[in-house]
Amino acid sequence: MSYYVYVILCVDGSFYTGYTKNIDARIRLHESGKGARYTKMHKPQKVAYIELFSSRAEAMKREKQIKKLTHQQKLHLVNSRGTVK
Repeated sequence: MSYYVYVILCVDGSFYTGYTKNIDARIRLHESGKGARYTKMHKPQKVAYIELFSSRAEAMKREKQIKKLTHQQKLHLVNSRGTVK
């Protein structure tokens, strides 16, 4: 089964990082204000970055790595790979 790690750019310029099995459903939840407390308060603008993993453990590990990045490092990550979705 595939898992996705994603980074959402919020309207205020902040980033939200998460992981999921169903990227389309998860993004719809964020857009509706039901995906996470953070994206309820920081409205999502667009999906800025997506990575695909073959296991939940790999996805969780990568999510944790991305969450530890500074804002500037996340900008570099997003800009180096471009928007996937």
